[in-house]
Formats: sequence, C-alpha cells, structure tokens
Amino acid sequence: MQKLPKTHILKALTASVLIAIQGVSLLMSPAHAAALPTLGDGASSLTTGDERRLGDSIVKELYRDPDYLDDPVLQEYVEGIWLHLQDAARKNGELSPELEERFAWTLLLGKDRQVNAFALPGGYMGVYLGLIGVVSSRDELASVIAHETSHITQRHIARMMAQQGKQTPLMLASMLLGALAATRSPDAAMAIMMGGPAAMMQNQLNFSRAMESEADRMGYSLMSPAGFAPQGFVSMFGKLQQASRLNDNGSWPYLRSHPLTTQRIADMDSRIPPGKRATEPAPTLEHVMMAARARVISNPGAEVRRQWATLPRSGSFAGLPQAEQVAQLYAATLSALYLRDWVIAREMVQRLLTATAGNAQASIQAKWLNAELEFKADNAQAALAALPLQSSKAPQAAPKVAASGNLTGPSLATIDVIESVAPRRPELLLKADILLKLNQVGPIASPLQTWVTDHPRDGGAWQMLARVWRSQGQELRALRAEAEAQVAHYDYAAAVDRFKAAQDLARKAGAKADYFEASIIDTRLRAVNELLREQLSDKAINK
Repeated sequence: MQKLPKTHILKALTASVLIAIQGVSLLMSPAHAAALPTLGDGASSLTTGDERRLGDSIVKELYRDPDYLDDPVLQEYVEGIWLHLQDAARKNGELSPELEERFAWTLLLGKDRQVNAFALPGGYMGVYLGLIGVVSSRDELASVIAHETSHITQRHIARMMAQQGKQTPLMLASMLLGALAATRSPDAAMAIMMGGPAAMMQNQLNFSRAMESEADRMGYSLMSPAGFAPQGFVSMFGKLQQASRLNDNGSWPYLRSHPLTTQRIADMDSRIPPGKRATEPAPTLEHVMMAARARVISNPGAEVRRQWATLPRSGSFAGLPQAEQVAQLYAATLSALYLRDWVIAREMVQRLLTATAGNAQASIQAKWLNAELEFKADNAQAALAALPLQSSKAPQAAPKVAASGNLTGPSLATIDVIESVAPRRPELLLKADILLKLNQVGPIASPLQTWVTDHPRDGGAWQMLARVWRSQGQELRALRAEAEAQVAHYDYAAAVDRFKAAQDLARKAGAKADYFEASIIDTRLRAVNELLREQLSDKAINK
C-alpha cells in the first residue's frame, strides 16, 4: 500500500469519499465531523437546505486549511470557466431554480500539487493547483469542472445517501474511525475506510460508477454550449488513462476518486464526430500562463525555481512554439520574483510583454505580473504605472443575496454571464495593495465598496477594504469589514467578536460616532448572532 503524508491523507481521498465510495465527512478530524448538521437516519432524501448546511460546515474547515489559496489571478481564471459551465447547465435545464437559489456556487483553490478536483455538498467545488498545472488547455480543465458540476447539479451526494438507507450509520462510523486513524497512521486509515462488508462496498461502488457515467454524459453536454471544445473531454481522459497505465504514482489522486473504465472512455470517444476525434484542443496563451503560475506557486522548492528562472536563456528556447515560450517566460518571471532576483525577473517579464503584445487576454496577464513584480520589489510607483490602463472585459456572476435579504446568502447563485467594465478582481486587489503602500487609497475605497456589495462572500476583498478604511482612520468601518470577512468564511464566532468590538468603539465615541455605520453594525450583529446560534446548535446535536 502506498504511504501518503499524514497532512494529505484526508485531502487525497476527498472526492472518493464525497462522490465515489464512502460519504461526506472525511475532510475533517473527528472534532470537526461532530460539528456537521443532523442528516437523519439516511432513509429519506437530503433536502437542499440540509445539503447546503453540510457543505457550509465542511467549507468552514477548508478555509482554515493551510492549503487554502486565494490567488486572485488563478481564482478568476478557473471561476470564469466554471461560470460559463453553470450558465450552460442552467440553459440546458440541468441547474434548477431551487439549486441556483439555495446552493453556494463557490470555488476554492488548494495550492497542493496533487492532480485533483472535487465536488462538495451544497454547491462547493475544490480545484488543486496540480490539476491546473498539468492540463494542456482550458478545454481539458473545463471537462473536469463540467464533470464535477454535474455531480452537484444531479445531487449525487444526496442520492447516494438516500440509496444507502440503513447502511449510512455504519458508513459514518467507518469514516470517523478512518479520520481518527489518519492522525496516527495513514495506512491504518486507508484500511479502515476501505474495509467493511464486501456486499455493502460493491453496492456503493456500483452506484458510484453510475454516478460517474452520468456526470460524464451531462458534463460533456455542457462543453459546447459553454464555449469549450468537447474534444477536451477525450484528451483529458487520455491523460488519465496514461497516468493509470503508469500505475498512479500518487500524483493523480483524481484517478483514485474517479476510476476510469473502458466503458467511460469509449462513451466519451464515441460522442466526438469522427473527423474531429484526433483534434486536440489548442492551448490559449492565457491558459499556458495560468498553468505556469499554478506550477510555480505549488512548487516551493528554491532549486526548481532557479532552474525555471533561467530556462528561457537556453539555446533551444528560440525554436519552441509560441505557447511554450510564453509559458516558460511566465514561469521564469514568477520564479525569479519568489527568489527576489529582480534582474532576472525584469528581464523575463519584458520578454513576456513583447511575446504577448498581440493577444489581449495574455497581454493583460503579463501586465498584471509586471505590476506584481514591481510591487514585490518595493517599487510601488512603477507597479502602479505597470497596471493596464483598462482591463479587457471578463465574465462576471450577477450578484445575488439570500432570500432573507442579508449579506450572508450565496453571491454566485445566479450566473448570467454579463460584460462588466468594472475593475477585475485581480487588478482591483493588486491596485489596492499598491495604493496602500503609496498612502493614496482615496481612489480605491469606492470601487472596493462596490465590489463587496456585489460579492458579499468575498472574504479577501472585505479584508482589503478593512485595510483601506483603517488607513483612512475609519476604524469603525474597518472593524465591520473584518467581521464581514469572517462571515464570508463561516467563522461566525470571530465575526461576532469583531462586531462587538465595533459596538464598543461606537459607544466610546459617543456623539462623535457615525450613527449610520453603528446602525449597520447593530443590525449585522443580530443577524450573525442568529447564525452563530444555529451553528452551535448543530454542533451540540451532533456531539
């Protein structure tokens, strides 16, 4: 049996537990699992509300995981792909109005190098940088995300629990034992989780295979309507099949959670028109840049980064295709940035700017990287000058709050793809960082406020807004923004603490207090206190 690092044993088996074999709580330690909401005895179907609460409980722990990554550039790229697929699912009738309203539709990135992605209950999806770094095109990445999206829209977790019926308590006990064993011995955890009566396991596996085939078919049907080449499904299957033949060396956890079968491969291949089967989707320059970014961020080794930083200086570089040249230049720039070798970084980014000058999206990414470089090199004025004068338009999710009208509801529930002239998130947050260093935050406060109004679950943007307001001497607003950042990550106890600190500050200010702001804080504190009581009640029930 292959040994896995203790810190990765739970993550490596996430999707197999959530979708294919075991259940829904392996991501967490036993203490975390105790906080899950009551799901009944498994004999009845899981409601959409229960499924969302279950997902919220899991995601709360994921936000605390050191592997959680909020990289605005990669987040926007992957989320943009997902939004197009959600839009296609809605138009195809696969995304019901109920799921659109009740589910979170939130994507989380993990900086681990494992090649994996997973769907969670309640409309959450996780994607590891290892997957982004290994796929050859955005179409291949879209095929994986489309597959996982179909797991969500078809509510496979809820269906699995209904199918299992009375077996559910036994499975939950097995998962808890496995989670406990994982803290001491990954091998023991694997044995416990994969143990159990053979008949029960076979039934689970059969149901899992049916789900996987359904997710393949429905995911494939999203590709063309979403603007992606369906061949990406077949070429991605080819990569998975090749990795499977290499006996899965541990870098492809997706194979463990989504085992390939000849039927699945043949089914996908047969759906491609004969004349197009051999046509592998061509990578866009933007994609190869994002894949390079994922590889560099997920590989913290200084020696590897030193090699990447100088690779474009090799004699063979000139003979490479443009896409490979752009990928190497992006990786070289970012690697040199992490190594703080500003001479090499500036050389590579100038070459990258030249290489991408004729491609709008790639040029934007190169300019953002140039600004990021100058900011990290403590040259804030040059960083500001390096930002694009106007970013090209990017797909945005139409904002939507919960039916209650408060800011704690899903912000990505409605996915009409619209064109926006507002600043894109990567540029907005980078510009805010730059202006903070220059003590010139005045121009950025209003755009940030507009952003968090439209995206109330963007914890990173709330934190940035807190820094901006604090730099302006608006401590009361800064405390509220910090509280909203905690709400966005479901840490209601921490949010209540920040709201109470804001209340205390308002009382001490007396007549000088901003009464409008204080009123907002009082209202939000009451709402979040109620959410905290529900959260604690769920935890108490499940102890």
